[in-house]
Amino acid sequence: MLDKAMAVLHAVAEQPCTLTELCARTGLPRATAHRLAVGLEVHRLLARDGDGQWRPGPGLAELSAGAGDALVDAASLVLPRLREITGESVQLYRREGTHRVCVAALEPPTGLRDTVLVGARLPMTAGSGARVLLAWADAATQRAILPEAAFGERVLAEVRRRGWAQSVAEREPGVASVAAPVRDASGAVVAAISVSGPVDRMGRRPGARWAADLLAAADALQKRLQ
Repeated sequence: MLDKAMAVLHAVAEQPCTLTELCARTGLPRATAHRLAVGLEVHRLLARDGDGQWRPGPGLAELSAGAGDALVDAASLVLPRLREITGESVQLYRREGTHRVCVAALEPPTGLRDTVLVGARLPMTAGSGARVLLAWADAATQRAILPEAAFGERVLAEVRRRGWAQSVAEREPGVASVAAPVRDASGAVVAAISVSGPVDRMGRRPGARWAADLLAAADALQKRLQ
């Protein structure tokens, strides 16, 4: 199976391709090629563009660099200030396949908090972080997730227009959150930065309170990724 997975990687490395083209290049049955490609996507070794074509994923560059995670390193400098400003839990999420993974998080020292552990894999069907990551995801990923999501295409369009997302008791009862996209040097959305906490403190419109500070933090992260 490892040999087949490597064949898929080499085929995509030659040139981005559709699943049909991938099968033709590797000689693998369609079901096998699809299963391997999806598995490699989960580990970020492959990714799909807006047209649904497979292409090399960011995980390959990270492995070849042999260095630390630049996004997480940047978060270690930006998240403490955001937590200080808001007094709430702050997180950084990265999309992996049809899930979002918490890659950095800090909690307030006292009081009720929304605890999300680093490494936690959450569905992309609820929450402001999910809304942000899905709003800028490829069309195939959106089609796969939206039928099960607590929101629809109209919400994603509003997130793209406004530049941030909010949710109240969507991912978890009693929790409100605000999230904004984090972009790399090329402008591509690579993560979602989020502030979350009890609805009693965050309010029913948490974006009105914290969106500006969140966007400033997202901008600070982008500057550190350049």
